[in-house]
Amino acid sequence: MKNKKTKLNPVRNSTSRGYATERKISNGINAIRYTLYAILAGCLLAIAAGCESTNVKIPLAEQIQTLRREKKDLARQIEKSKLENKDLKKQIRVLSDLPPGVKPENLYRLQSIKITKYTDFYDKDKDGRKEKLIVYIQPLDEDGDIIKAVGAVDVRLQDPNKNNDQAPLGQWHVEPNQLKKLWLATFISTNYKLTFDVADKIEGLESASGGLTVKVTFTDYLTGKAFTDEKLIRIVDKKQ
Repeated sequence: MKNKKTKLNPVRNSTSRGYATERKISNGINAIRYTLYAILAGCLLAIAAGCESTNVKIPLAEQIQTLRREKKDLARQIEKSKLENKDLKKQIRVLSDLPPGVKPENLYRLQSIKITKYTDFYDKDKDGRKEKLIVYIQPLDEDGDIIKAVGAVDVRLQDPNKNNDQAPLGQWHVEPNQLKKLWLATFISTNYKLTFDVADKIEGLESASGGLTVKVTFTDYLTGKAFTDEKLIRIVDKKQ
């Protein structure tokens, strides 16, 4: 019996060693597998991070462009606000000059302006050469009545055959303090009368050109609104 037991022991020992070896191999394979998984996961994370960094660059570029556009828009709004503030200050000065007891709701309401038919080029010194441009402007209320509206006037003399973006033949600006002195009321008409020297501006232009366009912009200081009108004036040179 002892011999049998002695013979069986080596078999059990070899079997247990075999199991241990298999476990070691299995564990080693699993370790390699886990290592490969870890490496693969790391690679995937690196690729994902690279993709994210690439994706971030595109929105940032777009954000920069958007911010630049917004900056330009804000700059325009600031400039517009400055102009509006300037106009409001002028309106305050106009209202402060009103007689005591006058309420704003009792003031006129400017609805439009009209360049009258008397607007034309004139030869004041009778030398056969037209050297003056006289512009007659009538501010009108909601009833079509002529009113002495307070405001500023911009006049532009343009060749209609040329692009509006090109420089005009002449342009003038009249402030309210100047404009109020140009009010003219006669039995023929009531209007503002503006006179400008244009001898050097229309020299050489012929009547065949179709005439020149006079555009008037009237900015009402009580409301801040701008009203425009324009008229085509034909040039007649008496020397021809």
